[in-house]
Amino acid sequence: MVTDLNQLAGNPTASSEDTAVNPKGILGKDDFMKLLLTELQYQDPTDPMDSDKILTQTSELATLESADNTNKAMQALVDQLKSGQDLGSVSAIGKMGSLGTDSVLHTKDTQTNFDLYFDHDIQSGTVNIIDKEGNTVKTYDLQPQDKGVLSFTWDGTDNSGNQVETGEYKITANYSDGASGSYTATYGSYPITSVKFDNGTSLLKLGNNYYPMSEIKEIYE
Repeated sequence: MVTDLNQLAGNPTASSEDTAVNPKGILGKDDFMKLLLTELQYQDPTDPMDSDKILTQTSELATLESADNTNKAMQALVDQLKSGQDLGSVSAIGKMGSLGTDSVLHTKDTQTNFDLYFDHDIQSGTVNIIDKEGNTVKTYDLQPQDKGVLSFTWDGTDNSGNQVETGEYKITANYSDGASGSYTATYGSYPITSVKFDNGTSLLKLGNNYYPMSEIKEIYE
């Protein structure tokens, strides 16, 4: 027996009201149950529906409901995990974060920008750029200034004015506050000062740049 679902529903054609109630034309488990009951109601007594078909449709309804409940549970879990991750990101503010490297990648004949964090006031000192063989290729003198994150631009030359080759270069600073002692600042370690959320991704501000949590290798006091 072939059944016309529009006739069973009493709607030969879809109306604007139907479209407003179900704008996407998606049938849920309750809709399928109504259709099944209506089909049973209007079946031909002389040619009743096959009981196997009824059991099959009932099983399909149960599967549909189970899948719907699973989707809802998974979405709730995702929302909970995301909320926990966001909360963890915010709690990192005020702590130190490490990018897991003390080196920058420099390309020959270009400038390289980098930040260093100084946790004491600077009276004097030097910034040292060191190649992979451990040789100091460039040295910058530091002037007296307050502690904090300072930005630098390296023009890519060594102390003789020659352009260095492409590669990774370690950056450190040795300095004194003129009072209690000498200190070291190393590229890649900065205080975490803020968090912003971009398309569901948490970005933490280290130095003057924002990084996703996946690029931060360590968070510590």
